[in-house]
Amino acid sequence: MAEHSKDIIFKDKKYASIVNVLSSPEGLSFVTEDEDFIQIGIWNYKKNTKLPNHYHNTFDRNAERTSECVFVLKGSVTCNLFTDEGVFIGEYLITENELMIQYVGAHEYIINEDSVVLESKNGPYFGPDTDRTRVDYKKN
Repeated sequence: MAEHSKDIIFKDKKYASIVNVLSSPEGLSFVTEDEDFIQIGIWNYKKNTKLPNHYHNTFDRNAERTSECVFVLKGSVTCNLFTDEGVFIGEYLITENELMIQYVGAHEYIINEDSVVLESKNGPYFGPDTDRTRVDYKKN
């Protein structure tokens, strides 16, 4: 993982990554691996950079779960991470210009102050009853 990001590993499994977006290297840097269900890249280009004209091909993809990315534009958010079984992994503060990519596990968010957060997930979205399970996990 790059210097501008930190992986959250629990029992040899990557649950999340926290990325300081403004500290990304110049150019295009992907902070996810090719095999991840969500793909996150950061653009850090100089003025007048021109990216080649292109489109993305259509083909079947298989995503077995929803992964989530939250980017804090303003304010701060605390994320409590858990395994799917409810084991508490840790509490993580996400501040302005940081993003958290969540690959697996359960999570809860606490909005610490007035905040603006951009959320992105892989799709398609099948609705709340199909796409997620509400749980009542507690920190240790």
